[in-house]
Amino acid sequence: MNVDHVGKTFTLDGGKELKAIDDVDIKIGQGEFVALLGPSGCGKSTILRLVAALEDVSTGRVTVEGSNPTALSRAHRLGVAFQDHALLPWLTIRDNIALPYKVAGRPVDDKRIAELLALVGLSGFEKARPRQLSGGMRQRVSIARALVLKPDVLLLDEPFGALDAVTRRHMNVELQRIWSEQRITTLLVTHSVEEALFLADRVIVMSGRPGRIIKEIQVPFARPRSPDVQRTMEFHHLADELTLALEPEGHH
Repeated sequence: MNVDHVGKTFTLDGGKELKAIDDVDIKIGQGEFVALLGPSGCGKSTILRLVAALEDVSTGRVTVEGSNPTALSRAHRLGVAFQDHALLPWLTIRDNIALPYKVAGRPVDDKRIAELLALVGLSGFEKARPRQLSGGMRQRVSIARALVLKPDVLLLDEPFGALDAVTRRHMNVELQRIWSEQRITTLLVTHSVEEALFLADRVIVMSGRPGRIIKEIQVPFARPRSPDVQRTMEFHHLADELTLALEPEGHH
């Protein structure tokens, strides 16, 4: 996945222009998990939306596996999960996960749905409705739905941002386990330093608006990672280094 010197400018009401991101260059290898970290409003979600073909670039270009993201999106090869789980309240969990098949005009693969429910730890909840599940469980359904068509790329926009700290840590462990089984190319947008370090192979830090890349680190922890890694000295050092990079200019 290549984000090649990409810029994005939005035109606001009254014709005023807002530069969201400027000259962002990111390359993500196949099967790599990259976390994009930055302050609120720095354009990290904009990058995700460009890769998801939900927005068009102003300058530069985005390619996923050598193609325009729109082509991949049309072929249903991009899996996306946002902070708002966006489940349909009137559908059962099974039918929510089956939705991408309907959208793609493909026959529903019940075996695949059963596999994913098991993978995200929700076997036995097929007939439940979203309101009967906790926030963490709803996000797991959302991730299962993003994976159901076996996409080449998984895009996660603050998927656990609305959860409490304990549930969020638990979901990080779950996501790591799910990802380890699928090893799918993943881009995660987050503002949590710990989440980025625990999940990713590489962490990219963005500045405030317009968003530019100001730092990049390779995460040194071997996989599979246990939550204990978060208690190590090395984890704390890296977390401090990233937290410092996120401070606005002049606050160092």
